[in-house]
Formats: sequence, structure tokens, C-alpha cells
Amino acid sequence: MIEAATGLFLSTMDKIADDEFAVEVLPGWTRAHVVAHVAANADALRRLVTWARTGVRTPMYASPDERDQEIELGARRSPADLRATAHASAAALATDLAGLPAARWEAEVVTAQGRTVRATELPWLRTREVAVHAVDLAAGTDFADLPDGVCEALVTDIARWRDKQGNGPALTVTSADRTWDIAGDGTPVHVTMPVPELAAWLSGRRREPSLPALPRWL
Repeated sequence: MIEAATGLFLSTMDKIADDEFAVEVLPGWTRAHVVAHVAANADALRRLVTWARTGVRTPMYASPDERDQEIELGARRSPADLRATAHASAAALATDLAGLPAARWEAEVVTAQGRTVRATELPWLRTREVAVHAVDLAAGTDFADLPDGVCEALVTDIARWRDKQGNGPALTVTSADRTWDIAGDGTPVHVTMPVPELAAWLSGRRREPSLPALPRWL
């Protein structure tokens, strides 16, 4: 799943013309920001792989400010440099993950959000990042284009996160034969959609006028 999602992000990025990297696609972020962030994310996850492998605490970022500054600086680089960096960092992360000894996959590390997770979760964290941001590039890739299983995993992940936060409307979301219950305010709103549409809505990437607004995800 990680390989397919990474490949989709990179191929989507590679289709973007140089003069389109400066187009804003997220609030305050251009396509260059998105690519710089995804490249930096690979390097940050590599630090967690190092932590898992060695047992030496190696945070993803020294601080939130450092993370933001790294993205801002990266976004100023040329499109050619950004493309090369995104490809190189993705390849380096894949190499590091492949080289992690079997005995170290159960090692615990801490994400940038402060969650303690096992190294076994790192491939999903990267898959989630490249999948959602492939859509954010606004270059022809949508949630329906994501690799098999990614949208359902996204819905499960986001539903679990929103349920834990409990800071939005109560929801019961259904797609085909799966249902996710999300704790929140009021009587649960029942929502039935195809999985890709649920992933788009729950992640905040698509507004549905007939449905309640959702607090920001991550």
C-alpha cells in the first residue's frame, strides 16, 4: 500500500508544470508547500525509523516551529529541486523501512502529534500522508484514484481520531457493509456514502452542504 500511494503522489507531482507550483491549493499553502512538506515528512519518518532501530530518542522534528520553517524554506526551492528532493526522500525512507530488523518493528516511538506508536504503524503514517496530499495537489488525482484499501483505511483512521476527540457532531457513517460510530455532540447524524466520498468529507477535503461542518482533522 505504501509503495502504490507513494508512487501515485510522485506521478501526480511530476505532471505539474513548473509555473503551476506557485498555485495555492490549501489555505496558505501552494503546491510547492505541499511537495516540500511531503519531502520533509519522509525525512522526519526516517528519524523515527532510526529511533526504532537504535532505541535512541530521535524526534520527527525538534519543534513545531522548526517543522513550519522547514516547509517554508523548502517551498522556495525550484520545482526541479522540489521534484528531485521528493523522489530522493521517498526512496531513502523506503530503504530505511526495508532495512529495519524484524525484532525492532515492535519498538515504540513518538509521533509529531505526541502519540506513542509501534514502528509497525510507520508505513501507514506515510501512506496516509502521501495519499491525502496527492489529492491536495489538485492535479487530477482524487480519493477515488487512491490505491485499493487506502480510502477505507483512511475512514477508519479518521473516524477513530474524531471519536477520540469528540469535539464535533456525533456521527454514524456507513459505506456498503461497514459502519463507523463517532462520538460527539447531539443525536448521531447518519451518513451513507461510497468510501472515497467519506474519506474526502471526513478528512475535510470536501464540504457537503447538506451535512454538518467538521472540526479540522490533524
